[in-house]
Amino acid sequence: MAKKAIINRNLKRQEIVKKYLSVRKSLTLIINDNEASYQEKDEARKKLQMLPRDSSLTRLRNRCELTGRARGYYRKFGLGRSKLRELAMSGQIPGITKASW
Repeated sequence: MAKKAIINRNLKRQEIVKKYLSVRKSLTLIINDNEASYQEKDEARKKLQMLPRDSSLTRLRNRCELTGRARGYYRKFGLGRSKLRELAMSGQIPGITKASW
């Protein structure tokens, strides 16, 4: 199980990303706009750099909902591989059966 501090840090980052998502999107649209002047793009870059680092979407980490494990994460289920296997073997995930051939 991951440390509580690491799990809480990731949750805090999720809130910050959600808060600044629209601002970041509008600034990146200005930066990528071909018709915008150089000064407008430069101002947008400076404003983007002034935003908190944790507001960037790339700083988020997918983690298991039950254990907080970062590696071996399945997006479809929101679980790590070990917990997914445990729940699947106990029959708690509908539609998943053990492979046999």
